[in-house]
Amino acid sequence: MAENILIERIDRIAIITINRPEKLNALNIRTRAELAQALDELRDDSEIRVVILTGAGEKAFVAGADISEFEGRTAIEQRAVMRSRNIFTTAEEFPKPLIAMINGFCLGGGNELAMCCDLRIAGENARFGQPEINLGIIPGGGGTQRLTRLIGEGRSMQMILTGEMIDAREAWRIGLVNEVHPTAELREKTLAIASRVASRSPVALAMAKAAVKGASRNTLRAGLDLEIDLFSLCFSSEDKDEGVRAFLEKRQPDFKGR
Repeated sequence: MAENILIERIDRIAIITINRPEKLNALNIRTRAELAQALDELRDDSEIRVVILTGAGEKAFVAGADISEFEGRTAIEQRAVMRSRNIFTTAEEFPKPLIAMINGFCLGGGNELAMCCDLRIAGENARFGQPEINLGIIPGGGGTQRLTRLIGEGRSMQMILTGEMIDAREAWRIGLVNEVHPTAELREKTLAIASRVASRSPVALAMAKAAVKGASRNTLRAGLDLEIDLFSLCFSSEDKDEGVRAFLEKRQPDFKGR
């Protein structure tokens, strides 16, 4: 039984809630392991097409790592922790669309986790930052790399070197989040986006994710070649045949994920 993770299923959508509100949903070792296990479970669940990730309570999505676990830990021990199964890589490589529903503080490891998701939908109460510099350390869950790819070197330098927080509107302006909504409407708006995505072909969604992620990891030529390969693979699916037939017959497609 998971201690710090809740899973809710709504039709073809699953909502994972990190449930440590008394700790502002900080990512301790157990929570990371349980989150990885939840993603494994939902990856293999053919009924689920989209996953939403959020935090319990009104104060935080994830306020960062559990700093209490840092005390007394040696460099070798910390490296072993980071080199073991990494929740950030697990989230980023999750094959189904993964949406971060961000309420409250999204700091440090929380911001790094959100950046591993495919879409980030924020409430107006959300606050973002990489405050590790205030502890005499730097981001270690991909913050220096993924943040730079999302918002550019200059803005990343400012967030990481100052450790200061930005609000949801500023995060939207610089491209860190996709949408901002009134906090009271955050769940409704996020579910609406997830429902639209879930109505698409699971085969095409997986191919689209792989192609887009390849854009920031490859040269243009390699990325274009990857896109052609993935585009062509879609032609081996029953969903492609159904999509074409539905278009020609002027009806909504019924995708099965095959």
